[in-house]
Order: sequence, then structure tokens, then C-alpha cells
Amino acid sequence: MVVLVAVLLIGACTAPAPPVPLSPQVTAPGAPTTVLPSDDPVELAVATSAALYATAPVAVLTAAGDEAGRAAAVAERIGAPLLLTPADGDTAGVRAELSRLGARAVLAVGDGAAHWASAADGSAEIVTDEAALPAVTAPPRRQSVLVLAQDSPAQAAATATARASGAEVVVVPGADPRRAPEPPRRPEHVLALGSAFGTSEVLDRRLAVAATGVQLPGGGQVLFPGRRMVALYGHPGAPALGVLGEQGVEESVKRAQALAAEYQPLVGEPVVPAFEVITTVADSGPGPDGDYSSESSVADLRPWVDAARGAGVYVVLDLQPGRSDFLTQARRYEELLAQPHVGLALDPEWRLAPQQRHRTQIGSVGVDEINSVITWLADLTRDRVLPQKLLMVHQFRLSMISGREKLDTSRDELGVILHADGFGTPDLKLQTWATLHEAQPSGVHWGWKNFYDEDRPMFTPAQTMAVGPEAPVFVSFQ
Repeated sequence: MVVLVAVLLIGACTAPAPPVPLSPQVTAPGAPTTVLPSDDPVELAVATSAALYATAPVAVLTAAGDEAGRAAAVAERIGAPLLLTPADGDTAGVRAELSRLGARAVLAVGDGAAHWASAADGSAEIVTDEAALPAVTAPPRRQSVLVLAQDSPAQAAATATARASGAEVVVVPGADPRRAPEPPRRPEHVLALGSAFGTSEVLDRRLAVAATGVQLPGGGQVLFPGRRMVALYGHPGAPALGVLGEQGVEESVKRAQALAAEYQPLVGEPVVPAFEVITTVADSGPGPDGDYSSESSVADLRPWVDAARGAGVYVVLDLQPGRSDFLTQARRYEELLAQPHVGLALDPEWRLAPQQRHRTQIGSVGVDEINSVITWLADLTRDRVLPQKLLMVHQFRLSMISGREKLDTSRDELGVILHADGFGTPDLKLQTWATLHEAQPSGVHWGWKNFYDEDRPMFTPAQTMAVGPEAPVFVSFQ
């Protein structure tokens, strides 16, 4: 009996200990905000692995589209990076990443990956059965790294690697955090997948705006697509200049809301009521400053801007500069334009050259002057960390904007609209609309104006939204 106990004790002491699980070493991108610009699935998978893993004793390998879902599930469960076999036979990038990771074992998921792995040179053991892998410990969840991704099959491997590394992954609509239903959390490091996120500097600015949580009327922080606007046009207290001046501010709010409601059943996006306020009014006389433009004061405009903000109405300040220039006049209203629900419109019809007079000549402007306003307004929007702001340019003749093809639509702080102002019969209005669309600048949206008195007859809401080739995003009434 004593001998038997001794034998059992000896046996227990000499039994082999279970293997210690291997652990990958995760890392973080070197900068607070990083964009991986590749849109190639193989390259992006490698780049994501390199950004988030220092070492990985086990890696998962699959061919794009070949049991990718199962491979991603395994990678996330065991905490291993997921790489893709290249279709073009160029194995250098994947082999280099496996070497850098120090992978001892590679799980090949699917026939394509197994065939590629068997032909590739490398020190790692290739297995096709998860049970044959050495034991590994997945990295813990970490709050310090956020990965922004797109809802795309091309990013499936990269997003699986990000989750496997313990990072939080957020899929961002349109690759723009300003479009996210909820502002993404801003941790120590943000990594974005794909060129659609822009440069690191652009993404950093968008994240800063998203973090404010400030919303535009109708929701969100990017104007278009995502909403349409229907506006009353005119000058407060001046019925002859448009319907905005036919009633007081509270009645104008209700009238704009009622107009917007007529359009809502026709589109899927929110239709936002708006005011387009003629802020500087073309004048028949030179005035004290000799510019043939009468400028409203900020104090006179503030009640309209404040009432609009409280009612969810967007405001567009419209400039008719006479012999002044658009940028000089726009600067007068910086205090109002610094508010998230206030945009700017430029009306070249009322931009006079020296010696010209209103209603004697139709005004015009060079694109460089418009672009100077775009730069100033975009910089203001960026520096004040504001949601995207509207910049609209009126036009009914091509000659009103010289060099229009060079219109700057590159600043994503702004949504740029070309607004067709023609009036008359339906055929004449549609002819103007078609002419303005010829050789249109890239990146612009379109606006349309309905005239109560001058149109014969005025377009109905359904007719307005059917003008094509795409329906206007901004409709104003004069």
C-alpha cells in the first residue's frame, strides 16, 4: 500500500506541465491620427497588421473571398492578424510581414491559401486545422486605439485584424466621421482604413468637428447628400425684393416650414426650411461709400438669424455687392457666419465693374474672386470647428462667371451650390437649366428658384424635383 502511494506521487510529480500559451505583442500607430491610404485588400491587410502588431506567434491566412468570413472569425477569436494571399503571385509583401511578425505557425483557411502557403518559402509551420495551432492568448480589449473602417468587403481582413488586436472598430458612413450617427470617441490613437478618409490632416479636422456634436438643421454635420432645403428669398421689410419681406420673422418661419413640408413627401431626405436673406442690396445710387450697395447691419439681421436657429431653419446671407467685391462684404458678417446654421450666397448679377450701373448692365465676376471667398469661408469654418457650411453662387447666364470651370470645390468644409436663377415659361427655365449644366465644374450641387410673379406658370413641387439630371438640393422662392 505504501509502495503504491509512492508510485502515484512520483507519477504526479513527473507529469508534463501544460504548454504556456503564446502571446502576441500589440502596438499602436506612431501618430495620434493615421490613415492607411491603400484600397488594395492585400496591401491594406498587411499595413493594418504592421500598424497594430509588433509580434504575432500565430497568423491567419486566406484568399480574398475564399472562406473569408470563417478566417476572420478565427483571427478575431485567437487574436491573430489576418493576411490575404495575393492573386497576382507577388508574395513579397505578405512574406515580409509574416517574417516581421515572427510567426511560428500560420493557419491557412481555404484551398487558395493552403496552396499559396505550401509554395511559399518561410520558417513558419503551415497548418490547415485550427486544432494544430499552438495555444495563444488573444490581446485584451484596449481603449487607446480606435480604428475607423468602411462597410466594404475589401476591408474585411483589415477590420478583422483590428478587432483581433483589441482595438475598437467603428464603421463610418461615407468615410467621414462627421456623417456618423454618433460622434466617434476620440482616444489616444485613431487609425483609418482606406484613401476615402483623406489625409491624416483632413481626418483630424473632421474628427474635431464630430467631437463637438454640433448638428446642422435636419441633423448631421455634412450638408449634401443628406438633406434638401426650401427657402424664402428676399429682404426683411421689403416685399418688392421677395417673399421673405412680405411678413415678419415669426410668420416667415411658419411660411418656410410650410413650403418645406410640401416637398417632404417627394424625397427621402429631410427637407429643411431656409431663409435666403438679401444682406447687401443692390442700390440705384452710389451711397455714402460709393459702391452702389446698401449693407444691412449685423444688429438688423440678428433677430432673423436667432429666430431661425431656434426653429431649425437654415439661413443664407445673400450678397449683392455693386462696385464692392464679395470678399470685402462677406467679412462684414463674420460674426453671423460663425454660427453653424448660417451660410453664404454670392449673386454675380449685382457685381458691377467700374462705371457700370445696376439694371443697365448685368453684372459678372471672375472665378478668382469667388475662390477667394471660398478660401476665406472654408478657413473660417475650419478654425471655428464648425459643421460643413453652404456656399452658393447664383447664375442664369454663363457670362456671369468667367473661368467657372476653375471653381474651387476642393474644400470639404463647404458644400458648394450653383443656383439657377432664370425665370419665365417652363421651356425657358429648362433651357437655362440645361445651359448652366454644360461643362459644369466638378463637385457642385444644384439649386433652383421659383418666381411667384415672373414664372408663367410657376413649377409645382413635383415639377421642380423632376427637372433632372438630378433634383436640386436647394429650392428658393422669390
